[in-house]
Amino acid sequence: MGSVLVKQKIDLVYGASNVGLMGKLARSVLEQGGKAIGVIPETLYRQVEHVELTELHIVNNMHERKALMFELADAFIALPGGIGTLEEFFEMFTWLQLGIHQKPVGILNVAGFYDHLFVFLDHLVQEGFLKEGHRNNLVVSADAADLIEKLKTVSLYNEKKWI
Repeated sequence: MGSVLVKQKIDLVYGASNVGLMGKLARSVLEQGGKAIGVIPETLYRQVEHVELTELHIVNNMHERKALMFELADAFIALPGGIGTLEEFFEMFTWLQLGIHQKPVGILNVAGFYDHLFVFLDHLVQEGFLKEGHRNNLVVSADAADLIEKLKTVSLYNEKKWI
């Protein structure tokens, strides 16, 4: 993913940590001459090691963090991750569904990591809790370059949830 972002001249906006997959991604982007912009709450900033980022924004709390990351980003991609990743992904996916934004939302589905999530989303459609058009807004690929290209060209379904 880091190589693809740098080759396409796409800046990384992320949570500013130097640990886990996102820390590896940030280091990869920076090592290849790309830009990594981090946004982190002050309480987390004091708890984690940091990499020399292109920009670092220290904010008061998680709500400010997500709001600033939302402003700075043109699209959203979830990599394999835990509850925090899912929470941030679902917030951006929900905001797209509600018409709060029209920014693409994607998942890098490495080795089928999110396959069970897609089964559940399809179940939500079948049960009438999610419109198929909104479900289809989610851009998915197992390949980083393919995912970026799909995010650039996706035509988003934008019928409001409540209609």
